[in-house]
Amino acid sequence: MNLRRRQFLHLAAAAAALPAVSGFAWAQTYPSRPVRIIVGFAAGGPNDILARLIGQWLSERLGQPFVIENRAGAGSNIATEAVVRAPPDGYTLLLVGTPNAINATLYDNLNFSFIRDIAPVAGLIRGALVMVVNPSVPAKTLPEFIAYAKANPGKLSYGSGGVGGITHITAELFKQEAGGLDIVHVPYRGVTPALTDLLGGQVQVLFTNLALLIGYIGTGKLRALAITTATRSEALPDIPTVGEFVPGYEASSVFGLGAPRNTPTEIIDKLNREIHAALADPGFKARLAHLDGTALGGSPADFGKLIADETGKWGKVIRLANIKPD
Repeated sequence: MNLRRRQFLHLAAAAAALPAVSGFAWAQTYPSRPVRIIVGFAAGGPNDILARLIGQWLSERLGQPFVIENRAGAGSNIATEAVVRAPPDGYTLLLVGTPNAINATLYDNLNFSFIRDIAPVAGLIRGALVMVVNPSVPAKTLPEFIAYAKANPGKLSYGSGGVGGITHITAELFKQEAGGLDIVHVPYRGVTPALTDLLGGQVQVLFTNLALLIGYIGTGKLRALAITTATRSEALPDIPTVGEFVPGYEASSVFGLGAPRNTPTEIIDKLNREIHAALADPGFKARLAHLDGTALGGSPADFGKLIADETGKWGKVIRLANIKPD
């Protein structure tokens, strides 16, 4: 046996004799430095606010800064790819949500597979959208609106924050499930200009975040017809759900945290426990309520199944409506 081979065998034997550093031990020391949460949208929006809320909680609980990094663009694909390419060590996380579920079908040539390459950590929030109309629309209820739209094909238009966004495909799902309504889509670069034109009467319908609209609804500048989630909103308990008149309809924005594939299970479980503690905390839940969201929670597997279900659901809508990205 030559010297080099003997040295190799001695080193191998010595390495085998060393105690293994278990994933549990690794998780015990995690985090030992700052953690990044990548958000695929600009600062100041509801996604960013949610990330900052959970980041602050995790910072206080785990003793290291959880820093929010905004990487807007391509419907959150830029942020997602950055996390997919990051080391799977728990120090780069992604604010995961409905946009990821949409993009899996909307974009043909992504450099990653979201469901394969991002490990679910925990669900955070499910948010309602509200369907509102300009008061010039004669319909006072959702059944009246459906009847009016069927009697006036192509004469109504709805605004959205952009092609392929939640405010677009939620309305397309409504059109499909309400009997194939002919309502013209007018995309904008963001919800704010769409809302401006809705108030001015240039478009007649909008599906978007309740928190953005509740002031206009209260003053009568806009008329709320329905909530998109399966249950009514506590903020507008008198407004019915779409599903009360269009059986099976449900649409919401869901968000949580994800990590690169192969991130140690022990780290994911540790983050999941801390997020569960946040969602059970009355103060944290009150702050979520300002985003008009209800807590999700559940195991990593639960959140993974939810995102997979959302991906399948929105994929069908996109294919049926033949939606293509800008």
